[in-house]
Amino acid sequence: MSVEPHALLEQVRALDHTSRHVLGRLLQRRPVARDPNAAFERGLTVGQRAADRMAAFGGSWTFVALFLLAMAAWIAANAVARRPVDPFPFILLNLALSCLAALQAPVIMMSQNRQAAKDRSDAQHDYEVNLKAEMEVATLHLKLDELRERQWSELIELQRRQLALLEELAERGRGSGSR
Repeated sequence: MSVEPHALLEQVRALDHTSRHVLGRLLQRRPVARDPNAAFERGLTVGQRAADRMAAFGGSWTFVALFLLAMAAWIAANAVARRPVDPFPFILLNLALSCLAALQAPVIMMSQNRQAAKDRSDAQHDYEVNLKAEMEVATLHLKLDELRERQWSELIELQRRQLALLEELAERGRGSGSR
């Protein structure tokens, strides 16, 4: 299977950037696999790290338990006090809960947006690794095909020599049998 150099060059130029990158790594026998999480984590700012930690804590059972405990303590303290800071219907508590929700929502959204970006990065990395594996398998198929062709050629040559020897033996047998 022979391909003209200019046709091969045109096919390589037609590849997208990722495919050319993976092909270059394949030809250089260099790995494509890397740890995309480490690179992603290195690129986070202090604020993004803080938002991720806050979102992780805000979505934990620890937060739920502490939150319920704090609300129960607030209600109990204001229900039994002679001069409550926030008497029933607990307007100050409602204001605090509204502020908490108003702050928590954007922090969680920022964290989810970052997670979506990380997922896209992971998917791109998976694509590159899969593409290289596909190229490696294709290369192995070519090598196996070449090996099989070489073995067939050797087998045919061996059979040709065996036939020549058989013909020589047959000639000798006819020559010695006619005497």
